Amino acid sequence: MSRHRHTDLARLLDTGTVGILRGVPAPKTVDVVDALVAGGVDVVEVTADTDGALETISRVSDAFDRSEVLVGAGTVLDAETAGAALRAGAEFVVTPSFDPEVVATCNRYGAVVAPGVMTPTEAVDAYEAGADLLKIFPASTLGPGHVSSLKGPLTHLPLLPTGGVSLDNVADFIEAGADGVGVGSSLVDSNAVAAGDYEAITERAAAFREAIADARAE
Repeated sequence: MSRHRHTDLARLLDTGTVGILRGVPAPKTVDVVDALVAGGVDVVEVTADTDGALETISRVSDAFDRSEVLVGAGTVLDAETAGAALRAGAEFVVTPSFDPEVVATCNRYGAVVAPGVMTPTEAVDAYEAGADLLKIFPASTLGPGHVSSLKGPLTHLPLLPTGGVSLDNVADFIEAGADGVGVGSSLVDSNAVAAGDYEAITERAAAFREAIADARAE
């Protein structure tokens, strides 16, 4: 199991968007990921609470070369799940909360880990424990102002707001200091998935990439 932690982190931050696949039917997963990649989002996260998540991670890992797609596991709650996801082919792990054992497991495997945090104390504790970036969650509740408040004294901490990020507010989060965003239903629309409208998903992915690029350029 070869890991490229620093390269993967740089790629994730460069792409700026982590496409979150929650509840996507297993037979459609590769097509959904293919649609995201066509729109420029080549970093995807399969949530652990999706039926058959480990098999789905393996399926995506097998279907795409890692130069094409960086696949990770999300909603990971414990070290056992983190280890299982990494063995299945996940290259990074995202959690809704900070569990030191999850961070330690990912560090041991040399995989990128992004624990969920809300407060400055949680952010600093997670980063000092070995987190690569910090998932600011839930972003919809906290808002861009919270990101800029964290970035003020903690400029060195890479932040990934997740939960409620949309095309309407993604630029605000980037301009507030976010280093990237995690996007679920606003990107991987369940109706588009059900209808097999992969072109719509590609268009959403391209729109997010463009919005982030524009916000970063300002």
